[in-house]
Parts: sequence; C-alpha cells; structure tokens
Amino acid sequence: MSAELVAKYEEHLALVRNLADNSIRGYVSDLHSFLNHIEKLGVAEFSQLELTHVRSWLANIQSTGASRATLARRIVSIRAFTYWAASEGWIISDIGANLAIPKPHKTLPEVLSHSETDIVLQAIQAKRDSQPTALNIRDLAMIEVLYASGIRVSELCGLRLADFDQSRYTLQVLGKGNKERVVPIGIPAVKALQNWLSEGRPQIANESSTNAIFLGLRGKRIDQRTVREVVYEAMAAIGSHMSPHGIRHTVATHLLEGGADLRTVQEILGHSSLATTQIYTHVSPQRLQQAYQQAHPRA
Repeated sequence: MSAELVAKYEEHLALVRNLADNSIRGYVSDLHSFLNHIEKLGVAEFSQLELTHVRSWLANIQSTGASRATLARRIVSIRAFTYWAASEGWIISDIGANLAIPKPHKTLPEVLSHSETDIVLQAIQAKRDSQPTALNIRDLAMIEVLYASGIRVSELCGLRLADFDQSRYTLQVLGKGNKERVVPIGIPAVKALQNWLSEGRPQIANESSTNAIFLGLRGKRIDQRTVREVVYEAMAAIGSHMSPHGIRHTVATHLLEGGADLRTVQEILGHSSLATTQIYTHVSPQRLQQAYQQAHPRA
C-alpha cells in the first residue's frame, strides 16, 4: 500500500502541482521518512494515523539537531501530504492542518564584495588565458553567466543553444514550475559565452550533446555537481567556500546596491514571491555610512 501511495502522490506533485524535479524529490523523501517512522510505531493502517504520530516524527527529526528552517520545511511537506491524503480518502481527515510552522531565524546570506568578485573572475580568466583548454574556456563562461544573470544551477545546466539571444544579450531560462523568463546578461558574459560556443564547445561536442549549451567532459549536458565543483575551485582564489547559490545571493545584492528596484530583481531571479527577494535588501555597513554622510545634516 505504501508503494501505491507514494506513486500516486508523486504523480500528483508532478501533474497537478507542477513542481520542479528537485522539489518532488524533497517531498517524496520526506514522505518515505514519515512512512518509515510510523511503521516503527506500529501503525499498520492509514485509518489509524493520528496527529501524535506526525508530532512524533517531527520530534525525532528535531532530536537529530535539525535547524528551525529544516523543521519548518518538513512541516510544510507533511501538511501538503496530509491535505492530499485526506482529499483522496487515504486518511479520514487532514490531521496536519493545524500544525504550526516555526519561523526560521533570519540570517543574511553570504555575499561577495565587488572587489572579491573581481578577484574571482580575474583568477579564472587568468587560468583560461594561460591554459586555453576547452574546459577552462567553459568554466570561465559558466562563472561569468552565473554572476551576470543570477540564475540557479539547474537553470544553467538546462540552457539550450536557442536560449542565448546574441543580438539582445539575453538568456531564456526555464525556472521552477516550468516558468520561463528572459534574463539579461552583460558584455563580459556574452563574450565568454560566445568564445565557449565557437572555440570550446566544438572540441567536446558529440552526438550526446544535443542542444545543450554547457557540456561535461564526455560531451553530455553538464550536471549540477560539476558546476558546483567549478564554482568551489574558483572561490578558492579568495579563500571562500561559496556555492553557486552564493553567487545568486551576490548578484541580487549587487543589483539592489546599484539601484535596481525590488520588482526587477524579483523578475531576474525568478522568485514567485516578493518576500523571497526582500531578504537581499540588507544594507552593507559601507553603504549605510555613505548614505548617512550624504543625508544627515550633522554627519
């Protein structure tokens, strides 16, 4: 029965809610965890399921040292499941509806300064110039595109040749929930991408490359793990362990510090909610001091 339940729920997430693959995997993983837990509790039938069983599962997760953010995500996940299960008749009522979601501690994302960003880009460009291999040409193009656009790793990996508009300097990106958006990129990223497509990609491309812009060593569409490794190596130039998502944070912060409005940044990043974008509205101490000096009459 569990296998049938999981299969139907996964189908619901994909076809009805139209979630991205990564989101589906997260929801299904949480469901497997919950099912394993209630099995250990001796719950044999879903009709026996009670809120205490859900709370027991959450308490077990909390006992492992999970953060408030992780616990909040698990509660959102189980609430989505119990709502669906009740509507489909798997359980008698939506027992998770009244679960309160703890507010996660708000922490500002790590971002690079403008000078740190320059050092990273200069280091990877120097590597490309001294060793102009196909992979080094590709790596420079990927870092430039990530910083120019703020797109997600999954979006970078999914880019197709037709998505790059060389006349308008834009990328057409397929984001979460299969939502498409057009993202502008700057001249350095355009040049690096053009160089990769003309000089680097032909050296690696084969029949398995299809229409992917970025390729792995064997010519297939590049995977997210490889992109992360490239970013980690690039960040070593400043002693940072920043991930590709950190570059995304950096792009948002630099755009806002440069005067872009919140709605524009929301559109570029592909956030469905403006509240998600607002985390980047923190002000750097340097900018705060500069604004104070300019605005206060007795500064």
